[in-house]
Amino acid sequence: MNKNSIFWTLVALVIGISLIYTFTGTENPELYQETIEAERERQFKFLKFNMESPLKEDQKQELDSLDFYPIDPSYKVRARMVPVANKRILEIPMTDGSIERYIRHSFAEFELAEKPVKLLLLQAEDETDLRNFFLAFADETSGEETYGGGRYLNLRQDGQSSITIDFNLAFNPYCAYNPDFACPIPPRENILEIPIKAGEKNYDK
Repeated sequence: MNKNSIFWTLVALVIGISLIYTFTGTENPELYQETIEAERERQFKFLKFNMESPLKEDQKQELDSLDFYPIDPSYKVRARMVPVANKRILEIPMTDGSIERYIRHSFAEFELAEKPVKLLLLQAEDETDLRNFFLAFADETSGEETYGGGRYLNLRQDGQSSITIDFNLAFNPYCAYNPDFACPIPPRENILEIPIKAGEKNYDK
């Protein structure tokens, strides 16, 4: 094989690997682990030190770590976005009884543990970047290993009609740490009958 052939073979290999990563959400395992750990550390530091943290001062002093499930790449999925026929405003009840308005935008459809899953993607009424979405969900771990009011993910559309959902990044709402905060309750479409053993667990008061 001449040098030109070797070059184009390597180019094809790189492109092939890139396509696999794009469509499967797979990446270097060590880099993926480091990325999730870095985000979890950022989350801890925000709660511990930031002025806008929902934690009270005594909570900040006592906080030495957050509790997470082990990082599991199988909980990172590529979902197909199916637009909602009527993108009407949905009034989401908050934990304090008030209402917050979101746009019913799309359903994210994918498989998890060989089971079909369909979740409603919401978009803030005043969102200026139309590729940003909010996902509030609850599952069979809610109220047991994880916060009873559900968990959240901030998502960004990364394909023409697809989006990556990584449950390893699922985080607790502010009201999980401090009941003085009001948080959106997951819509009925996002109450899952399966356990999502990924992301943040209950805050240990």
